[in-house]
Amino acid sequence: MKAVHVIAWILLVVGGLNWGLVGIGGEGWNVVAKLGDTVATIIYVLVGIAALASIFTHKKDCKACDSRPAQTM
Repeated sequence: MKAVHVIAWILLVVGGLNWGLVGIGGEGWNVVAKLGDTVATIIYVLVGIAALASIFTHKKDCKACDSRPAQTM
């Protein structure tokens, strides 16, 4: 399951950076779209799946969201 978490994180970073560039520079800065329609569609679908995987596994994977109280020394 760690591999899914790492892949999802990488895809979310790629998607976030791409949308950040679009926000800063407009549609002309959409790096993913410059890869071609088919490749861009595949990347967008993978980023969406990564977001869904993160939504459903976040609580289990996130140490900050762990509901157990922290142990003190």
